[in-house]
Amino acid sequence: MGFHSTDISNKKFLVTGGAGFIGSHIAAYLLENGAGKVRVLDNMVNGFESNLAVLKVYPNFEFIQGDIRDLDTCQKACAGIDYVSHQAALGSVPRSIKEPVYFNEVNVNGFVNMLKAAVDNNIQRFVYASSSSVYGDEPTLPKLESRVGNCLSPYAATKKTNELYAQVFADVYGLQTIGFRYFNIFGQRQDPDGPYAAVIPLFVKGIMNRTPVYINGDGEQTRDFTFVDNAVQVNVKAMLTENIDAVNKVYNVAVGENFSVNYLYEACREQVGSDWAATYREPRAGDIRNSLADISMAKNLLGYMPTKKFEDGLKETISFFKELYTGN
Repeated sequence: MGFHSTDISNKKFLVTGGAGFIGSHIAAYLLENGAGKVRVLDNMVNGFESNLAVLKVYPNFEFIQGDIRDLDTCQKACAGIDYVSHQAALGSVPRSIKEPVYFNEVNVNGFVNMLKAAVDNNIQRFVYASSSSVYGDEPTLPKLESRVGNCLSPYAATKKTNELYAQVFADVYGLQTIGFRYFNIFGQRQDPDGPYAAVIPLFVKGIMNRTPVYINGDGEQTRDFTFVDNAVQVNVKAMLTENIDAVNKVYNVAVGENFSVNYLYEACREQVGSDWAATYREPRAGDIRNSLADISMAKNLLGYMPTKKFEDGLKETISFFKELYTGN
């Protein structure tokens, strides 16, 4: 089922970070649904050839290997494009605490380069990934877009800065922007390797291989786990919406339900069919304790409606990783 009703056969899209996890899903949706052109810009630091392979089967796909920290590259990537979905960024709270300068270069300088290139190339609309981390120490649940706290990590600060710059480019240059505060997006093709891998692929990999699986703190911290299809939906709807009241805002992208990390681990274990136990360790610096989104603004203004709840998305994700690790 498609997330849009507009004819996109004459529309040209740029997805930055399109060889990465969320970006490749957005690009694939657009290509599958007959977009006139889908161009991906990725420097392949967090991107994968296997993700590009999914896209390369379409004749209207283009790939530019390049870095958003280079303004000329951003200008070339935006040339002749109608809509930008900007997903390129460095993720990971702990990594940002170790490497704040690098995170600022990519997530802030790179973001401003993309905004400038979008203005110079008369992009119709620029949608971008922010993060639920901008809520910081604001304790109220569920999270409302209008109430943010102090940032708890350099990563959160870069995403909050993105929102500020997007608003400035809207006010000063007339660029139409829409931002998304993603809440714990998960799904197929999420990277299970490396020191900063996301929790669900890490859990599944550890359970299947019977290698140590770590839970930070007591595991009772909660997250609004959001299947990747929902992130794709909101990007597509935001790029194509004709509701002008929806533009130049930032939205929560989630399901509106939260589950503890312990519950998540049990669900992974059950679906893999394993009794493998987790190891508990110290809580992680910069982590938010509880997370739950109010998604009424995205529902009301963008027509966003999560199509996959946590358990359904988890089943699809686990079957993907089972196949990846066992070949069946």
